Amino acid sequence: MRQEPSATDDLCGGETGVGTRAGRGSGGGEIRIGMRPENRRQQFVKLCWMSLWMIYLAYPVSDLIVNPHSLAARVAGWTCLVAFLGCYVVLVLRRQAAGEVARWSPTAGVLLASMLVIALVSCFGLSDNWLALFSYTSVAAGVVLPPRFAIYGVGLVTGTVVVTGLLLHTNEAALIPITVSAFLGGAGMTGLQRLVRTMQELREARQAVAALAASDERLRMARDLHDLLGHSLSLITLKSELTSRFLDQERYEEARAQVADIETVSRQSLVDVREAIGGYRRPKLAVEIAAARTALAAADIEADTDPTIADPHPGLGPDEEGALGWALREAVTNVVRHSGADRCTIRLAEYLEDGGRRSLRLEIVDDGAGPRRSTSPGNGLTGLAERLELADGRLETGPGPRHHGFRLCASVPLRRTPDRAEAATGTVHT
Repeated sequence: MRQEPSATDDLCGGETGVGTRAGRGSGGGEIRIGMRPENRRQQFVKLCWMSLWMIYLAYPVSDLIVNPHSLAARVAGWTCLVAFLGCYVVLVLRRQAAGEVARWSPTAGVLLASMLVIALVSCFGLSDNWLALFSYTSVAAGVVLPPRFAIYGVGLVTGTVVVTGLLLHTNEAALIPITVSAFLGGAGMTGLQRLVRTMQELREARQAVAALAASDERLRMARDLHDLLGHSLSLITLKSELTSRFLDQERYEEARAQVADIETVSRQSLVDVREAIGGYRRPKLAVEIAAARTALAAADIEADTDPTIADPHPGLGPDEEGALGWALREAVTNVVRHSGADRCTIRLAEYLEDGGRRSLRLEIVDDGAGPRRSTSPGNGLTGLAERLELADGRLETGPGPRHHGFRLCASVPLRRTPDRAEAATGTVHT
């Protein structure tokens, strides 16, 4: 018997060969690992790749053509070869139809057992050239059998090759390559099946991550719209009420001024919503404190604000400033809508935490009704706490001084500036 090269047949029809780049469009001929063909071109490429490994059938075919056999033996040989290929092709089609990983079924077991029986009958009935069929049987066992039993099936087929070759007195120079080919082909396919399953899990994980990202984006958009529209609509409502009062009192000039403010707020709200949807808007403290003063004045609430809020703060990053801006907006909106307060105090101060980290604290206190014990935090405060967590900050809420009113405190860390860093390390410039 001639020496047989190593056969690493791919039962999947192309997963280990050309065109295995994942993530390409379905319109081309590239085949994604472990995925079923999406068009005729991919189907054709897979079948062509599978057909390349049929070259190892040259050994049994040459035995039927070259070696002297009776007519009955030749007919039986061709019948066995066709039956063997039929079982193999059916397994291939089932594998491709199953998608990424074929599931074990009694039909697959019958086909695999038939391949093993045909290989044995052909070897003992014709010649040891038919030992080449065991390589295909081992590969089929590595693919079809359940993962934890596949390697044992491959070992069983390999052992059958050794026993059959010894019984047929096959030359060692030919038997060893055949045995190695059968074992490595089957073992390689078991590893490939694990790779296919891993790719399947990665695709599922990627889909899950995409779904979570979409969900987070929807939550972000809902939170932004809630904060934006809640503030703007509250201001529009207050100014509309003032306009109605001015009209009842025939104070038309003041009513026109309120209508103009309503128009301005409405236009700005539209701009803010568009920017929020685009994800570009970061509130600025200077802008938010000006809007807070306007909203409080419209609600006849005295605003006691820190004049340094609008000044630059060294070490305050854009994300941290945006979080404080959202906190200021949400707090003022709640004061205007729910507190019934006459006075609102807004303070911004820098302080050192226990670990020596510099932080900036924004505190908003009103003298209104205060928090209700029976109610849970609303969507606005929940979303605000999430924003501050993303900026490595924290939110504290509770009753104001002497248990009157409501107090909201938002803190964010300050980054180290060059001057402070040099002072901390003792660096001196000369």
